[in-house]
Amino acid sequence: MSIAARSTEVGTVSGNRAGVYFAILQLVFTLGWTTYVIYLPQLAAKVGIAPTAVILILMMDQAIFTITDTAMGIAADKIAPVVGRLGIFVGALTAISCVAFVALPFVAGTGPGAQGWFIALIVIWAITSSALRAPPLVLLGKYSAKPSIPFLSALAMLGYGLAGAVSPYLGVLLRNQDARLPFVISSAVLLVVALALSRVERGLVRDAAPAGKPPEAAKPLGKVSAIFIASMVILSLGYQLHFSINSAPVYLRFAKPDDLQWLLPVFWIGFNIAMFPASAVARRRGGLIVMGTAGLLGALAVIGAELAGNLNTLIAAQFIAGAAWGCMLMSAISAALAIGDSGAEGRVLGLVFSALALATFARMAAVAGGLQKLPEYVPLLHWTPVACWSVAGAGLLVLAAFRAQRSAGVRRI
Repeated sequence: MSIAARSTEVGTVSGNRAGVYFAILQLVFTLGWTTYVIYLPQLAAKVGIAPTAVILILMMDQAIFTITDTAMGIAADKIAPVVGRLGIFVGALTAISCVAFVALPFVAGTGPGAQGWFIALIVIWAITSSALRAPPLVLLGKYSAKPSIPFLSALAMLGYGLAGAVSPYLGVLLRNQDARLPFVISSAVLLVVALALSRVERGLVRDAAPAGKPPEAAKPLGKVSAIFIASMVILSLGYQLHFSINSAPVYLRFAKPDDLQWLLPVFWIGFNIAMFPASAVARRRGGLIVMGTAGLLGALAVIGAELAGNLNTLIAAQFIAGAAWGCMLMSAISAALAIGDSGAEGRVLGLVFSALALATFARMAAVAGGLQKLPEYVPLLHWTPVACWSVAGAGLLVLAAFRAQRSAGVRRI
């Protein structure tokens, strides 16, 4: 075996290990968020916050994420060129985040007099936890071989998908448990995983060194980036409306409420399974094409779910819809790293996560406004995901075709 081939093999193994690490990081972080959402109503009640105001706290969290996810991505671009510093940055902010998170149930237990401290802790936790989204993934774009990025993106998003699949069961499991122990356990595990980032970072840098990939100055983002992020907002809104608002009522046409904990994970099973074969397509054709195609396929799946005449058809449609969303999210990470190549990976990744947070904020605002309870708005909520996924999907395919045509023209010259 040649030295170059051996270096490539070592780099692939190291990259795969990093992908598994990012999957674990996303899994633990997302489960921590789920734990927070499960317990927030009872913790808020202890400090005298009305149940109707809980949704406003969750909206505040998403508004903070919308700003800080991009800010953390930009910070990661500036820090990452110095080997080891990104791991220290993420580890330090995670430590602050975990301390604030652990303190929440203890502060809430002191009563209404701690309401101000309770809100302040939530704000600190929300701001610092943004360090766990875009910044770690920046390492994939800076030190992994470009052909491997789609597969590594799928590995990273696997943790997110697994957390979505087990969240209904977690809600049942923790329903009658004291909040303090789950908060302590989830924070301790998250901190341990986050502190390992420096080791992962150094491993990626060491194995990427033979390739001689020097750091480059960040390039300004142009129209392609703006269209890509706008499309990501629209796709994310379609996901939020379809899964978080519409899926349960559609299932309840054929099933009982107690069955939802077994039926809702079907979406995430499709999500987790589809990402890996789709990553092979993204490797050859690019992330934008996979995103666009998945958007159109997802729109057809949502139509199938809305028009399903029986439970089996609905389950199949939900599986395909989840598969489509998995392909969209995986290829969005891959496309973001490609668009931000040469120094702006963190900024584009941060904008992707900000788009997800903005769509979540919009969904929560719709719920807070009671739109799902108003008969005149129910059809709009059910069919908006179709419009979101089809319009954004078609737009991304046009953008991909334009980029391919421009690249072909440059090669001819």
